[in-house]
Amino acid sequence: MGAARLLAKAWIVFCVFAGAYEVRRLVFAGSASFESVLPVIVCVLLFGAMGLLFIGGFGMSGTAGGEPLLARLRPAHLVPGFNGIVFVVFAVAVFAVQTAYLPDHVSGGVLSALEAAVQFAVPGQRALENRLMACTLDGGRIVASALSWILACVFLGSGLSRVRLAAGILRLERRAYPPALGAAAFTLLLGLLAVVGIQFLFLGTAFDWMPCDVLIDIPGQFLIGLGPLLLAYLIVVAVTDLLALGPKA
Repeated sequence: MGAARLLAKAWIVFCVFAGAYEVRRLVFAGSASFESVLPVIVCVLLFGAMGLLFIGGFGMSGTAGGEPLLARLRPAHLVPGFNGIVFVVFAVAVFAVQTAYLPDHVSGGVLSALEAAVQFAVPGQRALENRLMACTLDGGRIVASALSWILACVFLGSGLSRVRLAAGILRLERRAYPPALGAAAFTLLLGLLAVVGIQFLFLGTAFDWMPCDVLIDIPGQFLIGLGPLLLAYLIVVAVTDLLALGPKA
């Protein structure tokens, strides 16, 4: 996957879900009228278009041989692959549970068992719990993070099970359209980002540094709900790019 395509996907996910979290906040506050929701939709469209414009410019600047970017666009590029579909389904499930179910069902039964299992395996979950306790916050955030980590592990296992096939396809794509940053440099960058993500999310450094007001607002909700899934997606992409560098991909 090229840098421009990966950036575009990440930007779309951020804009859509940030807008959805804001709409949910308006609904929870009882002010979700058309007049209040319309500015959110406009902001999502404007920020999404602005980001895609810059990303498209980056993609055209790295086009080999001066071939127009639109000439390289294929119908298959507009349709998400299997990993993309699984990610979207999991992200929507986490968002629905985080915003609709958990505020009224924050503990007990299966949820407590899920929380305890993830707390045992993920240091970042314990760091989040400690931070939320220090900020006297919960509201289902701990369980939402636990659910996201479980689905992230499922996504990671699913993606890695087909990583050699994806690496072979990527290797063929690179022969026709070499990446602007260079295959090795882009793979190194993805690896560094994955390491930083593991440190910040899996080990929980980000939560130790995060102020309480950020945890309440959209960035905190987004990071708690979709952060583990985004990290799993990044790891799958990094491993795919790494295998694509070898002759036996």
